[in-house]
Amino acid sequence: MKQIARFFEEMQQKKVAFIGVGVTNTDIIRLFLKKGIGITLLDRKQPEQLGSLYEELKAAGVEFRLGEEYLENLTDFDVIFRSPGMYFHHPKLTQARADGVSVTTEMEVFFELCPCKIYAVTGSDGKTTTTTLISEFLQASGVTVHKGGNIGRALLPIIEEIKETDAAVVELSSFQLLSMRQSPDVAVITNIAPNHLDVHGTMEEYIAAKVNLIAHQNAFSKTILNLDNALTNSLSSQVRGTLVKFSRNAVPERGCFLREDGLLCYTDKGIVTPVVHMDDIRIPGMHNVENYLTAISAVWGEVSTDTIVHVAKTFGGVEHRIEFVRELDGVKWYNDSIATSPSRVLAGLNSFNQKLIVLMGGYDKKIPFEPMAETVCEKVKVMILMGATAGKIEAAVTGCPAYKEGCPVIVHVSSMEEAVAKAREIAGKGDIVTLSPACASFDLYPNFEARGNHYKGLVKELEEQA
Repeated sequence: MKQIARFFEEMQQKKVAFIGVGVTNTDIIRLFLKKGIGITLLDRKQPEQLGSLYEELKAAGVEFRLGEEYLENLTDFDVIFRSPGMYFHHPKLTQARADGVSVTTEMEVFFELCPCKIYAVTGSDGKTTTTTLISEFLQASGVTVHKGGNIGRALLPIIEEIKETDAAVVELSSFQLLSMRQSPDVAVITNIAPNHLDVHGTMEEYIAAKVNLIAHQNAFSKTILNLDNALTNSLSSQVRGTLVKFSRNAVPERGCFLREDGLLCYTDKGIVTPVVHMDDIRIPGMHNVENYLTAISAVWGEVSTDTIVHVAKTFGGVEHRIEFVRELDGVKWYNDSIATSPSRVLAGLNSFNQKLIVLMGGYDKKIPFEPMAETVCEKVKVMILMGATAGKIEAAVTGCPAYKEGCPVIVHVSSMEEAVAKAREIAGKGDIVTLSPACASFDLYPNFEARGNHYKGLVKELEEQA
């Protein structure tokens, strides 16, 4: 705790700036103000766009640099906290670092100050569910868990409340990891596939960001890697501590695997321990079986098999991830707004044993849609397209050798309202409709949660047919 107190004392002597007022930074700014630390907020938005938050922070003594010139004269500050959405290699930040300014993030400081064990999860897909499962396992075992990071909560604001016997379970995105120079006690990489190349520019930088999760571990740490994903498995030689792997298709030397009889088992030194049957896992889909394999590998030795079985039978899943919305006139509606990449779409489509009506499209992250085209042709009967990527998705599907005219039927719409109305018009008893965009939401929504909530609201407003 002395280290935490010393950090706040040092910050009181610094000129501190925050870039952006997202969920992460706002709570930290409030904490810093309580500690007597002077703050300047840098944001492209104008006061009227910030609304009541602007009035609150101004009244609390925060200074502002707003508008298009918000990143000018960064050498006026000693310390700058960038939000996860602000690219680490932005030219203005690169120059600021060259000029001696300390550029950091909430999560970097949290890792430095956290007094308890840290479990951290990254990967292209499955991060949030895996992070949540690890949290559920530990909580069910009686551990006080602080869950945060990319999953939506800043943990630095509660740093003084965390005890040594607690556990921090964090989800980390590539944007957060790009500048991390400290690794967790337990590091999990679910998989690596092309994603966010619109920001990172190259696959090499994206992979390097993920590798940062394990690059700074010590000999007493634990790393969980995906044996079935070639890119992830290739990182094995870089692991410093105990290496654990999970697999749906093989038996690792140490780790959790799916046996042919459907049992998830853990193996270590040739001893195989059955844990839970895949049919006892409440949330649907083989990708969620994989998420359980990952999470079990992360907590093995700390959580009993009875606890794991209890969580498997009772945990209903994470919002926006193949989330059941409602059944209306014999049609089941699902929300998979988290499916912002083709690989996430494949996981969602393969969770169902019938052809689906799928709502797709959104912001263009510059990633190819061809990898999902064959499965779309096989598993989708109607594809309702919207957003900036509608044409690219259609071209990928119709250009696939598996495509046959009208299979799937392709419909273009201009809004979520129109998409839901069209799906209602098309769907008949026994059909399944799912929002599975394959894209980020930034062309129409601030994030995938807002998109999913809008979709769910529209679906819940649908009235039964007379």
